[in-house]
Amino acid sequence: MTHTETHSILVGFVIVAWAALSLMLNVFGVFAPHPDKPPLALLISVIGVPLVFLIAYAFSTKVRRLALGLDLRLLTAMQAWRIIGVMFLVLMSFGFLPGTFAWPAGLGDLLVGAYAPFVVLAISRRTPGWHRHVVLLNVLGLLDFVGAIGSGVLSGRSPLGLLRGDVTTDIMQELPLSMIPTFAVPFWIVLHILSLIKLRNPQAVAGESVV
Repeated sequence: MTHTETHSILVGFVIVAWAALSLMLNVFGVFAPHPDKPPLALLISVIGVPLVFLIAYAFSTKVRRLALGLDLRLLTAMQAWRIIGVMFLVLMSFGFLPGTFAWPAGLGDLLVGAYAPFVVLAISRRTPGWHRHVVLLNVLGLLDFVGAIGSGVLSGRSPLGLLRGDVTTDIMQELPLSMIPTFAVPFWIVLHILSLIKLRNPQAVAGESVV
């Protein structure tokens, strides 16, 4: 078995284990909304995993080698799945989500998801200025999460719900939608971080073009 295959299996195992843990915590109601408490568990799940990754990257040679070995095109292509954020707008149209959350989160995800394939093509062809496209995509993606998380918290039933109205974002803390902020969002944040790290290491993206 090659090092690449071993790394792929290891990455796959970590992702599956992480998803399973997130699902289990959701089943036990760890992320359930409480009108008298701020959504600390939810915020920790969003920020905690990327922070753990950054710490591991800083102190572990193996993690750095594994991170730099990932293909920038693949990391970028996986952002295309963000287009599913359009469902927030659909749920809003049926009265399940407030516009204060659905509009920034839905449109932001739609923009990032639609932009990602063009950036992958630019990376592969080494189009002039492709570095800027990668930076722009990842900055937009991270800003989208800041807006989505912020508007989601402010539109919820917690004490921080300053923007809440008759419709809140509570369903985003209940299965199956709760897997988005507790697993998908931190997963995509890590992908953004990995992409930016790769971009700062020219040797790590050498040879990732196609003819």
